[in-house]
Amino acid sequence: MEGSWILDALGYDSHPQLAGWLLYGIIVTLTVVVYNLGFAQKLPILKTIFIYIMLLFGCLILQIFAVFGLPVVESLAIAALILIVYKIRLHNERSTEAGE
Repeated sequence: MEGSWILDALGYDSHPQLAGWLLYGIIVTLTVVVYNLGFAQKLPILKTIFIYIMLLFGCLILQIFAVFGLPVVESLAIAALILIVYKIRLHNERSTEAGE
C-alpha cells in the first residue's frame, strides 16, 4: 500500500492495527502541541474540554489522510518546530525588553 514513510516505520505491513493506533497517537500529540503553541487561549473548562474532543475527532480525519499517503505527520512536525522557534524568539525578545 502506498503511504508515507511513517507507516513503514510503524510497521503497517506486519501490524496494521497497532500501527494505526500509534499513528493516531502521534497525530493527536502533534496536533495538541500545535494548538497549544499557536492557537490556545484561556477558556472555561467546559469549552476547553469541548475543543479537545473536537480535536480528537478531527485527528481521525487527519489519520485517514496520512494512511492514504498525505504528509500529515511531517506537516504537523514542521508546524510544531516553527511555533517552538517563534515562542523561543518571542520569549527572548520580551526578556531583553524587560531588562532594558
